[in-house]
Amino acid sequence: MKSLQEQETELLHKESGILTAKLQRRSFLQYAGAGVAGVALIAAGCKKDHNTTPGLDTGVDLGSGDIGILNYAYALEQLEGAFYDAVVKSPYANIPANELALLTDIRDHELAHREFFKKALATSAIVGLQVDFSSINFADRTSVLNAAKTFEDLGVTAYNGAGKLIKTAKYLEVAGKIVSVEARHAALIRDLILNGSFADATAIDANGLDGARTPIQVLTMAKTYLKTSINASNLPTS
Repeated sequence: MKSLQEQETELLHKESGILTAKLQRRSFLQYAGAGVAGVALIAAGCKKDHNTTPGLDTGVDLGSGDIGILNYAYALEQLEGAFYDAVVKSPYANIPANELALLTDIRDHELAHREFFKKALATSAIVGLQVDFSSINFADRTSVLNAAKTFEDLGVTAYNGAGKLIKTAKYLEVAGKIVSVEARHAALIRDLILNGSFADATAIDANGLDGARTPIQVLTMAKTYLKTSINASNLPTS
């Protein structure tokens, strides 16, 4: 069996190979997928902090401590990966070639993140989640981009909010690398919707800061797009 370090190195090489050919002609996303490596996850000894919330206390148990937070991130990456995969496989009508290429790049990043967490968590990883995108009209550009904006903004605020809950420095470092990629995605999607809106007042506060949400806030919003119930009751809260 390959070590986690070997798995992480292979994943980084694979991600780099996917991105290099595509992103050389699109400098905005040139380095967006290059930061997910260098963490060894240990599934034992996690602190359990009960966090009972109606609607989020049954179903797939994310776990506790740092492993719970990593499974939380894995769940979100599953959701984002599935969404962009659906977009790329069945693009909306009259999609420009450059727009499809950019959305494909984002899809590849999200799938790389998803596979990273799956391999790193190993036997501690939650199962694959079933999604529900019935509220999204994949044939309509506005519907797709608004959904993408929701997912990306949710992802950024999720990682920002989870940072203080992570106890292991290496995990926090990886989370920081991933959230910077999610922020690049969020900025691009906003500009596709309205040119120049990538960092407007709806995204950045008066202090020049992005927002943050707790796992419960994020998962409550994400439930709209999930068939699988998630149990977040054991996630840490501080």
